[in-house]
Amino acid sequence: MKNESLFQPIKIGKMEVKNKISMAPMGAFGLVDNEGCYNQRAIDYYVERAKGGTGLIITSITKVENELDKVVPGIVPVISINPGRFLMTSSEMTERVHAYGAKIFLQLTMGFGRSGAPGTLLTSQPVSASDIPNYWDPTVTCRALTTSEVEWIVSKFIESADIAQKAGFDGVEIHAVHEGYLLDQFTLSIFNRRTDKYGGDLRGRLQLPIEIVQGIKSKLGNDFPVGLRYSVKSCIKDWRQGGLPDEDYAEKGRDLKEGLNAARILEAAGYDELNTDIGTYDAWYWSHPPIYQKNGLYLPYTKELKKVVNIPVIVAGKLGIPEDAEKALDNEEADMIGLGRPLLADPYWPKKVLSNNSERIRPCIGCHTGCLGRGFEGKPLSCAVNPAVGRERYYEIKPVLNPKKVMVVGGGVAGMEAARIAKLRGHDVTIYEGTNKLGGVIIPGSVPDFKVDDRRLIDWYKNEIKGLEVKVNFNTKVTEELVGKEKPDVVIIATGAKEIKINVPGIEKDKVVTAVQLLNGTRKVGNNVLMVGGGLVGCEAALYLAKQGKNVTIVEAKDTILSAGKPIPHMNKIMLIDLLNMYNVKTITSNSLLEVTDKGAVLINDKFEKQEVSADTVAISVGFKSNRELYNKLNGKIADLYLIGDAYQAANIMDAIWSANEIGLNC
Repeated sequence: MKNESLFQPIKIGKMEVKNKISMAPMGAFGLVDNEGCYNQRAIDYYVERAKGGTGLIITSITKVENELDKVVPGIVPVISINPGRFLMTSSEMTERVHAYGAKIFLQLTMGFGRSGAPGTLLTSQPVSASDIPNYWDPTVTCRALTTSEVEWIVSKFIESADIAQKAGFDGVEIHAVHEGYLLDQFTLSIFNRRTDKYGGDLRGRLQLPIEIVQGIKSKLGNDFPVGLRYSVKSCIKDWRQGGLPDEDYAEKGRDLKEGLNAARILEAAGYDELNTDIGTYDAWYWSHPPIYQKNGLYLPYTKELKKVVNIPVIVAGKLGIPEDAEKALDNEEADMIGLGRPLLADPYWPKKVLSNNSERIRPCIGCHTGCLGRGFEGKPLSCAVNPAVGRERYYEIKPVLNPKKVMVVGGGVAGMEAARIAKLRGHDVTIYEGTNKLGGVIIPGSVPDFKVDDRRLIDWYKNEIKGLEVKVNFNTKVTEELVGKEKPDVVIIATGAKEIKINVPGIEKDKVVTAVQLLNGTRKVGNNVLMVGGGLVGCEAALYLAKQGKNVTIVEAKDTILSAGKPIPHMNKIMLIDLLNMYNVKTITSNSLLEVTDKGAVLINDKFEKQEVSADTVAISVGFKSNRELYNKLNGKIADLYLIGDAYQAANIMDAIWSANEIGLNC
């Protein structure tokens, strides 16, 4: 059997877990009620991952108090608001999770401190270890907690762990000496300037997490597991600035040496596992790795950590490819594999691996758009490629009683998703694709090396379409006449979008290429490139070229790049900007293309001032316009006519998949 290591049991303290797959903790935005208790959506969400074969589930952060570090109601769980109700709703969760042989830990947090956004998340002045600036708004100063306040918080951890045990949780995980959250602000010298027992040297700065674990063990006994969310390294280059991979910088947070020493102290204090990553809010693209990070990015650090501790080390961080996860275990870089976003994308990851169906695992694409990105927009947790996340009982695929003939026009991700869902429900589905391949605009979009997960998504869709025996007619232009001839009951228009063209003098010159032509390799690109358009496509294309050694300048009409179109999740945005800077990509903002010349281009700014820029190639990336030509002809003539994906609105992969999924479920 392949992947044998993944499916061996493991002990955390005296508790045995059936396999070495752990669901990494992720914020359960929107999965709680106004009293801080898990709602039905949360129960269904965690139960689905247990159903899928996960051995250990670690929940979202759950606050132990909401009087000092005050958060807006209904965003994250808070155990102390209504402990009795929390116990009641959580009991249903643990009972159902246990039915599938999984264990479940409740993750308990002290809160956010300087990492909480004032006004949108926090409802009062942020608190911290010391009087330091807030991360999101440096003009706001955090108030240092008093010694007695910290001691009171320790007592709330103990009370909360007691409630967790009574609710049926198999253990708790303390959040966190990790990511620069409030508890971590006590452990890091850059943030902790205290002179009481919770400050000073490393041992003093670790006094708080030590008191927490020892207090819980004293109350509940040594057999009740207490884990710790732990960042072995901070990756802080400066306040609000992280260090990039392979960048040479002085660590201002916890370096690896201190991280290993701290781990020894924390193990001796009584912690039963270390759920490990690296990074902080200041280096958020380490804590929440975007597409630009390597797979298994934490493993070099956890390999060193495993040499100094004897308790299990759980490691996540882009380990969604089963072979990578298995290799990490075999190379003694981890004791358990943490899967966060991969279990959002596909809750049945463990069962598919165990049954040798890894090719059927729906991949996470690292976009953060549907998970953490939605949290920052005040929306419930979900997933870009799996819209059923957080609404499992409402998005259940149910068979139809009266199958229909469904025509799907367009074989991009929207068309394939609509066809897949409709076919699973029992409809007779045919995809009509105008080219000779499936994938649509994601094909050129997935060309850069850092977009490999987009290619994996296309491959997954192709495999599913083939396995479901969905009929596909390639090289077929759908017309009104063809629709009339085929007589479908349902027509789903997924014709995508076309690149927006610019009409300026010189635009017809050979040196002008579009972003799609550039990525497809159908046009040659010179060494000096002017990228017109600083949206996501333009910036990623610029990075792709810069990594090849080309000199790239981005010109953007707005005053900042990456500010047009759909919001880009924070960690993806800041890493892309930092990478563009590292590869010396220049940016010219508040300027537009006025003319393409033999030497390059003429730009004009918002003050009508002109400047000339030298360029061998002028690449145009100013967005996409929906292709509704066929829809407009059919609209009003067919009752069951639907418009999905970029054909409805040129946006992103999530919008395409979600609109397609909705129609597929209900057509």
